[in-house]
Amino acid sequence: MAMYESFARVYDTFMDNVPYEEWSLYIRRLLAEEGIRDGLVLELGCGTGSMTELLARAGYDMIGVDNSEDMLEIAQEKRVESGADILYLLQDMREFELYGTVRAVVSVCDSMNYITEEEDLLQVFRLVNNYLDPGGIFLFDLNTVYKYQELLGDNTFAENREECSFIWENTYFEEEGINEYDLTLFLKEEESRYRKYEETHYQRAYELNRIEELLDRAGMKLEAVYEAFTRNVPGPESERVYFVAREQGK
Repeated sequence: MAMYESFARVYDTFMDNVPYEEWSLYIRRLLAEEGIRDGLVLELGCGTGSMTELLARAGYDMIGVDNSEDMLEIAQEKRVESGADILYLLQDMREFELYGTVRAVVSVCDSMNYITEEEDLLQVFRLVNNYLDPGGIFLFDLNTVYKYQELLGDNTFAENREECSFIWENTYFEEEGINEYDLTLFLKEEESRYRKYEETHYQRAYELNRIEELLDRAGMKLEAVYEAFTRNVPGPESERVYFVAREQGK
């Protein structure tokens, strides 16, 4: 089963503990520090559009790209409800195409970890560089090696809600740096009946210095790396980090 088909239906339910408003404020501050307070911004891996909507509300002209039709259907429903002028594109970020350049590209919620091959990640970075305005900014986050090794890998998480529940089993393959998520969902179909769905997801853990090398090969300059939601240098137990990179030539 393709990723984010069944899970798309309940994604926002299980993500209701994510402080999107605070994440949005952090992203907007980082962009503002680079002189980007408005204009055209692309979000890669936009999912159900929660962050896209917040950035649009803050005054950015948003484009959202995702390769899950089911997730984008929910994003489009949100757009209808909010009236936001957002362009959503059903595209794989390894092959995305735009009609022109943008002031910034953002990617959050560890979307980049889903790119499990280095050459594919390099291709994403090259495309981002190609579609950035001169001096434009690429802002993205990654889960760290530490998070996969110590917090996620080989652990099982479960959550039960009135309308749905999930079991999330993790297996971390140290040599490959790949974390496998085996997700079992139970979605309420009728008053007392639930249907079982299963999905498997894969993410890769990247060393921070390798990301800098790939950005450099793609033609971008790494401006900063922060422990998530701070201005601190990442430490050995940082779980999520943010990268700020700048276009410096095609």
